[in-house]
Amino acid sequence: MRGSILYSAAILVSACASSAIAASPAKTPANARARLENIRNIVVIYAENRSFDNLYGFFPGANGLAHISRAQSVQRDRDGSVLKELPPVWGGLTAKGVAPPITEAQTQHLANAPFAIDDPKGFNAPLDVITRSLVHLFYQNQMQINGGRNDKFVAFSDAGGLAMGYYKTNAASLPLWRIARRYTLADNFFMAAFGGSYLNHLWLVCACTPKYPNADQSPAKNQIAVVEADGFSLKLADNAPKSASDGPPKFVHDGALTPDFYAVNTMQPPYQPSANKPAKDGDPRFADPANPTTLPPLSEQTIGDLLSAKGVGWAWYGGAWQMALDGKNASPVPAFQYHHQPFNYFAALAPGTAARDQHLKDGGLDGVEFIKAVDAGSLPAVTFYKPQGNLNEHPGYAEIVSGDHHIADVIAHLQKSPQWPHMLIVVTYDENGGFWDHVAPPKPIGGDRARAFRPSSFRHLRNAIMWITRNTTRLRSCVSLSGASIWRNCRGSSKETRR
Repeated sequence: MRGSILYSAAILVSACASSAIAASPAKTPANARARLENIRNIVVIYAENRSFDNLYGFFPGANGLAHISRAQSVQRDRDGSVLKELPPVWGGLTAKGVAPPITEAQTQHLANAPFAIDDPKGFNAPLDVITRSLVHLFYQNQMQINGGRNDKFVAFSDAGGLAMGYYKTNAASLPLWRIARRYTLADNFFMAAFGGSYLNHLWLVCACTPKYPNADQSPAKNQIAVVEADGFSLKLADNAPKSASDGPPKFVHDGALTPDFYAVNTMQPPYQPSANKPAKDGDPRFADPANPTTLPPLSEQTIGDLLSAKGVGWAWYGGAWQMALDGKNASPVPAFQYHHQPFNYFAALAPGTAARDQHLKDGGLDGVEFIKAVDAGSLPAVTFYKPQGNLNEHPGYAEIVSGDHHIADVIAHLQKSPQWPHMLIVVTYDENGGFWDHVAPPKPIGGDRARAFRPSSFRHLRNAIMWITRNTTRLRSCVSLSGASIWRNCRGSSKETRR
């Protein structure tokens, strides 16, 4: 979630622009600008819940784990004292149902340092083993960052020491590593908002944090969190364990809403597919508005609105979208995640609108429908692809290998597509998923609200898409927003990472 929030990675793949992408477009030399201006298609592939250090910490030449000091990684207790050792992984390291399990008892007495989850001499849990999910919520994330020191990740995690876990066998096991070595890996690319997937998906498409109107008089009134006077720390319960070594934290009340009614943790889409069923005798296309976790339809402007206003084609392909609409979602496959479909929160794309039919597409089971469009060369100018749940790499219900291979396969199809010679692909992860990273986020500018909602790299991603679409031959009519500075903090990790 590198950034105002924490650290993620972005892999940039292009036939025409990969070596030019590491600099701000305004500062690129003429030949590099010419290559950027040759882009006619942008494809964003959005994976899940990995910090940079968790997956790419030992990528050659990257700002990773190879040379960090103890001072950069040491974890502190809730009272600020240095922990003598990491807490156990509460509930065990592996997800429920994984055999053989790695139990909580097996994770006791870990050194206060990062550790390799897949170390054959340690837990030996390879990349194809599903680990438990870690808390990755709005307030906990800020408490873990602890003013940029990143030293309270285990103190405010519900997974104890697992927050410090990483993988080291990636070079041999993950094809995206090989792709990153050929193209460009962004090792200072930041997630957009504190917390989880719901809010970061919304920031991907609108760089906004929605408000729940009159939340204190609504069905969602019990979703309002109880926070300290600083505005970004949850109030600990009186019976909370005093030390992280004694158990995970307990709070007076956590919730999806801030005291001033911003919806910051997972709320469900107001339209189907949604985890909330329709109201009894209500419109079957809608989620029950009386359910306290249903977010009212949003009216904020999205990148889709901006593209459409300038006549630029775009689409969001959701893996297993139609299966979910048909009520056939299941676990472990496809494990469709309703709150990972950000455009489904917006009134402009409500059921029955022409815009919904035009822009919200079924990616198909295992992405087959999306791949058909790729192979046919029929993608619009800007395309987002969201893999279905079991292929998105999210701990708790997905392992890494399947998702990594799936995304690499999608890239292989894109590289054989008729549109490939003029294409830019961005592969990234929505947020850190509760995993630690060693790089301190940059300090935000502004007051308390800015501290919570500071625009970061995903807003710049939106701006960069708008800049490229403005400056390409096919898409010249599109307008830039506030400048495309995404690449300012994005550098190739070594010469090997660039074409």
